[in-house]
Amino acid sequence: MTERPTNVITESGLPPFFKVANVEAVGIDAPDNRMGDAVRTWVRSLSGFQKEAIVRTFRSGNTWRLVSDEGPYLNGHDAAPCPLAFLSVGMVASFMNEILALAKLRNVEIRKLKLIQDNYYTMKGSMPKRTMIGGAENIELQVDIDCDLGDSELNDLLINATYASPLNGLMRGQLESLFKLAKNGTELSTAKVAELDVPLLPDPGDSFAIAAPEPVTLPLMEPVGPTPKKEVAKGTTKGGSSLSSEQDRRLNIGAVAILREDGIKEIQQMQFSPYGTSFRFLSSEDGRAPDANSYISAGIGFCFMTQFGRFVSMLKLDLPDYRIVQDTHFSLGGASDGTGQAGNAEPVETHVYLETGESDETAREMLDISEQTCFLHAFCRTELKTKLKVRRIQ
Repeated sequence: MTERPTNVITESGLPPFFKVANVEAVGIDAPDNRMGDAVRTWVRSLSGFQKEAIVRTFRSGNTWRLVSDEGPYLNGHDAAPCPLAFLSVGMVASFMNEILALAKLRNVEIRKLKLIQDNYYTMKGSMPKRTMIGGAENIELQVDIDCDLGDSELNDLLINATYASPLNGLMRGQLESLFKLAKNGTELSTAKVAELDVPLLPDPGDSFAIAAPEPVTLPLMEPVGPTPKKEVAKGTTKGGSSLSSEQDRRLNIGAVAILREDGIKEIQQMQFSPYGTSFRFLSSEDGRAPDANSYISAGIGFCFMTQFGRFVSMLKLDLPDYRIVQDTHFSLGGASDGTGQAGNAEPVETHVYLETGESDETAREMLDISEQTCFLHAFCRTELKTKLKVRRIQ
């Protein structure tokens, strides 16, 4: 039986999510702003599949420390949300931003609003044969709403609001992610993945450990108990299922978002398959909680890092330490920033730092397989739609 790794997230004594107080000491800068917002995300492996991210956004100037874990399906501790939860939470927060903003622009009073979202992913193939590949499917979004618009006008508002989300650019652009690779401090050319034509960014090393929290006034993230059971075609629930060498499974991450009276979005993540713990997140664009783009960017980085851990665990390879620096570039919101345009994004740019005794060829393969099996890099290279359902409530 595989020994469970140390629960670093819980044993550290730090709040799992916090705004970083000493950003200059940590040394993370936002990328140059090309489109409206630019987000730099550092991610490092902690223990097993536990990971830590430092996320800084150009537009807000805020910097957040976030952590991610896995459940029994990856022999994890469930000490923090899984990587896919972050993208689901950021997506539903972004959709809510644009719905509320577009309603305001059109002088529509929304009396009640709840968003219920389902994201679906697939994992198929054989890891020993190097045929395993991650995939992403269309999103389902149910809008529970009370307003005076007729059905046609309401449908038009909601469709245009989802297009206005900056995340729309990742869903519709069929973007091929770009990478830089370093092994033990030496830069390597990439093999199969597309190489980023810029200098390798500095390795953040152990700068993560310097991050100190601002006083925590809100519970930014907390577990809220087991996710309600739901039948998912090809879904998985058993321990270690995500480490099976041959797979044909479907993942389903849900998110339920409401707007609190204080203007903060409260979002419950639902982990239907692989089955796991449900966590409650807070999100805000004004600095009281992480913004939508920060959650989205962290989710992509966390998911990509998980694939390194899966590959080396399944093939018993040497990779004691690994980190990334990831840059994401988003347009402004079409409604929330008044551009009137559909949201847009550029390809995700990731600098990878591996510490390993394996060969250069194996280091390149680690990168190739991690990109190939990453659900959220698949999300970026797949043209996706949001399947909308509207339910009137009172």
